[in-house]
Parts: sequence; C-alpha cells; structure tokens
Amino acid sequence: MDDEELLRYSRHLLLPEWGEEQQARLRAARVLLIGLGGLGSPAALYLAAAGVGCLLLCDGDVVELSNLQRQIVHQMTELGANKAASAARRLRLLNPEVTVIVHSRHADAAWLQSTLKDVDLVLDGSDNFATRDRVNEACVRAGVPLVSAAAIGWEGQIGVFAVADGPCYRCLYPDLAENERRCADNGVLAPLVGVMGAMMAQEALKLLTRTASSLAGRFLVYDARQNEVRVLRVPRDPACPVCALGRQG
Repeated sequence: MDDEELLRYSRHLLLPEWGEEQQARLRAARVLLIGLGGLGSPAALYLAAAGVGCLLLCDGDVVELSNLQRQIVHQMTELGANKAASAARRLRLLNPEVTVIVHSRHADAAWLQSTLKDVDLVLDGSDNFATRDRVNEACVRAGVPLVSAAAIGWEGQIGVFAVADGPCYRCLYPDLAENERRCADNGVLAPLVGVMGAMMAQEALKLLTRTASSLAGRFLVYDARQNEVRVLRVPRDPACPVCALGRQG
C-alpha cells in the first residue's frame, strides 16, 4: 500500500482485526450490486469508500424525483438517468481508485449465470421476490455468497445466504409470492433503508476480509418504530429445491 492508501484507509487499519492483508483482500474483490435504490445506495457508497476493488452495478431503472427521499447516491442532476450509471458517477468521485462497471439492465437468469463466474460476492437490494429468487438461485448455482436485504414501512430485514452448508433465500421464504409488499404501495421510512443498506455493506466487508462472523444461518429483523432487533436462526431446508441445485452443480 502506498502512503495515500495508508491514509485513506487508516481508520480501518487501526482495528485490531484489520491490517494490510485485509485491505488487500478488499482491493482484490469483485462485488455485484443488484439494485441501486434505497438499499443499494448506501451499500455502494460504503463499499467504494472502504476500497473494494471492483464494483459491478446492475439496475435497469431511471432516477425519479420520488427516489431522492431515500436513494442517497443519486442527485437532482441525475433525474431521468439510469440508476447504475448515476451511481457510478458518484462512486468514482468518492474513490477514484475503485473500478466501477455499469450494467444498465435488469438481472435475468442468463446474464446472472455469465456474470457470477467472475464475482466474489453479491448484494441484492431489489424490491421484489421474483428478482430475489432469481439472484438467490444464481448464487447457489455459482457458489457465490449473497447478502440480501429488504425494507418497507418501518421494518428492515437482512440475511447472508448461499454460503457453505448454510441456507439459501428460498429456505427462508419457500412461498415467495405470498404477502409481497412494495414501497411504492406501502411507503418506507427514509433512514430505514440507510440502516439496512449500511448493514449490507458491513456484512460484505466481514465476508470479504474474514474479520468477523457474518449473519450466515441467521436472519436479522429491525423494527425502526420500536428500535427493536430480533435475530432468528435459519436452518438449511433439506427439501429446498434451490439448495439441491447447488449440491448437484
């Protein structure tokens, strides 16, 4: 590490568990972010600031005025722009040393299969079960860990899936379409997505640097209204059809 890197990442390097080896792991990592909305915005900002070497940004939507209440990576000047491209411009200003690759598209199964061949970790901040299920299955097939979060109203949820011997997202939600709710219909507290997005980045950094235990096998639920946190155990479902794909593949 040169002097500029030592200064930029000095507060990480002061941590007892963190040294140049851990920072080098971040610099060598390639992380895919699905969705640059309320969750993906803070997650992307923190990962870029922390020095993750390559961030792949995937989002097919454009920036709208109603997004700016919570999607903090975007600005008024980006209205109408693709979200992945908008986020990339902001991240490059924050940390020019990070390589940012833009995928202005939605993540379909074929694209995920091709892209995950060269990815170390996936963060899914999408807003619907169909995408989360698709991303989860692709991660299980590819053997790539997945950090998945959601937020609606006053409640946020986050878990780590598709790690060795751990559950996948389908183990947690076997009936994906049941009771699906979206922010566009139900609203969401702006700082809540910031909290959950920061937690996504936190889990990502722990997984990439191997400095602390992750949420693998557990599921965190945060109630912002009451400031209560519950952590639930999530066992791997031996009958899960998605986990079976990973065992076969």
